[in-house]
Parts: sequence; structure tokens; C-alpha cells
Amino acid sequence: MTGRGPFAEVLGLARLRGASLAEVDAAAALQHRVDRKYLLPVLSARCLVAALAPTHHVLDLGGRRTTGYRSTYFDTAGLGAWHAHVQGRRRRWKVRTRLYVEDALCRVEVKTKDGRGATVKHARTLAASEYGLIGAGAAAFVDDVLGGAGVPVRAGLLAPAGEIRYVRAALADLAAGSRVTVDGRLTCHRGRATAALDQGFVLVETKGGPRPGTADRLLMDLGVRPLPLSKYVVGQVLLVPGLPGNDVLRLVRHCFHAPVRTGPAARVPGPAGPAR
Repeated sequence: MTGRGPFAEVLGLARLRGASLAEVDAAAALQHRVDRKYLLPVLSARCLVAALAPTHHVLDLGGRRTTGYRSTYFDTAGLGAWHAHVQGRRRRWKVRTRLYVEDALCRVEVKTKDGRGATVKHARTLAASEYGLIGAGAAAFVDDVLGGAGVPVRAGLLAPAGEIRYVRAALADLAAGSRVTVDGRLTCHRGRATAALDQGFVLVETKGGPRPGTADRLLMDLGVRPLPLSKYVVGQVLLVPGLPGNDVLRLVRHCFHAPVRTGPAARVPGPAGPAR
């Protein structure tokens, strides 16, 4: 299976019961969670969806079961957030604005890690016109969250560093309070450079407690193992010439198309002082 055609049909989402946004949020609004990420062929993802049908619902928005996402990531001039993630620092972080394309909804999101290594996500709603920007209100929010997490970076040091676009299906176990997202048609953008995930592959993320959930066990049965992946980290490795990332490239080289560049190469940033 190549992954071409409507994404909902490719995944076989019609076999799942639908759930409203309110139901999914009530059951699985996990702002404090453990994320596990998997890269797998579309055919394996279709098998996963079929196996989850008895326990999981799919987010259904008026008959639409997938949503287009755009996420602009912000970083320091020296890519401090990127380096913190790659080096596994205890106080790693991400700042992004996210646009839900069909619904014209926008948020600014800040991700940090707690003392146990779990992801903590904070979000604030923005006007759709503020996508890709950090205005005064968003900057105060970012400063508050990063400061509370002990991250010595302020919003004034951040600028757009890259954009990730993809289509997502969101599945939820309403009883267990866990989620599974399936992302496809993924592209990475930085300036005039673009790289794309092959349409025969998807990125699956499970979001739940510290122990592997139903989806994690099913993926293991399919022979798929979790990978230490970040869309932002992968995008930067693919699109910034000379940026160190051989470990990342070994994980994703088989399923990403070579980047296309239409402009001059940017200088390779080093770690920023405030993010050390």
C-alpha cells in the first residue's frame, strides 16, 4: 500500500466509532504524559487501527476524521532547543504555534519535561492570524511556562526556525484515558528548503501513562519499536546543512525524501548560550 488517496480511507478509519472533540478531551486531555513514537509503513498502521477498533474511538468533526496541522517551531539563534533535545538535557523544551487548518484554530504551545522525564504541555489559544508569531500575550505566556520549568530562555530570544505540516487522525480510548495519533503526508520546511516523509509511511504517537498501553503492545506484536524521534529535530537535521545528526539520519533516511533547496544554504548554528 502506497498511502495515496484520502488519509482516512488509507488508514481504514471508517471501522472505528466516532467521538466528539469534547469526549476526546474529557477522556484523554493528557497535559502530563509519556509519549512514545513509532515510524511504520501505512499497511502496518492500517492493521493497528483495525486492532484498536474494539477499544478506541476516532475523533470525528462533523464527519471529518482527519485534520491538517501546521506547526511553526521557535528556537534561539543557535538552535538551543534543538541542541537540548539531541543532547538529552534534563531541561529540554519546545515552543511552537500550531494551526488546525480546516478549523482555523490556533494555539501557542510550550513543552517541557518534569523531574520524572514525562512531557508536560501548556497551551494558550491565539487568533488564527497570530499563527507563526509570538506576540506580546504569547510571549508573556512562554516566559511564564519556561521560567516555571527552570529553562533560562525568554521569548525575546526566539525566532521561527522551521515549520512541520501533516495530516492527523486522533484515536482515543475513552475508558482508559489514552490517545494514539497517526500522522501522514508530513513535510518539513525551513526557509526555501523542504523535506517530506514518504507517503508509504506514517508517524504514530502513543500518549499515556508510564507503562506501555494497548497500542504500544500491538505495535510490538507488529514488530515495530519506539524511536527517540522529534518532528522538529528531524526537520532541522534534514534541512540545515552540516548540522550534526547522524543518529537521527540512520533512523529516518529510509522513509524521508531528500530535501529540495531553492535558495542559499544557511549558516549552521551552534548551541546558544542561554540554553546551556
